[in-house]
Amino acid sequence: MGIKTLLVVAAVFLTSCAQGHCRRKVDSPEMSAQQPAATDAKPSGDQRVFVYKYDGGLQCGLGKAIGLDVMAKELQGITILSQSKKRDGLMHIQVCGSITGMANVYEIPLSQQKIAETHGFKKWSFE
Repeated sequence: MGIKTLLVVAAVFLTSCAQGHCRRKVDSPEMSAQQPAATDAKPSGDQRVFVYKYDGGLQCGLGKAIGLDVMAKELQGITILSQSKKRDGLMHIQVCGSITGMANVYEIPLSQQKIAETHGFKKWSFE
């Protein structure tokens, strides 16, 4: 092993994942299907925020994931503009009983973010 091998390894290392997170998977169409809101008047893009809560699914099938519509009931009184199931894109330990990284994500008006946070939701910041 000489300098050429070292240069090849360094070049591969420097160019790998240059376009973003290597292990990030593109969400399947059924996971990212946006459900339209029940209201006609939507706030403009700068007045919206995405909030999330992990769906409760655990690796090896040890935890049952909570569906979008079931968890949406926790946001009672808050206008839900869209909802989707997404991966957080983080690395998680691979062991039975550990979280899967799947979250229920809801688009809501920015003015209602504090109310959602009192119900245990957090601002989505994984994209």
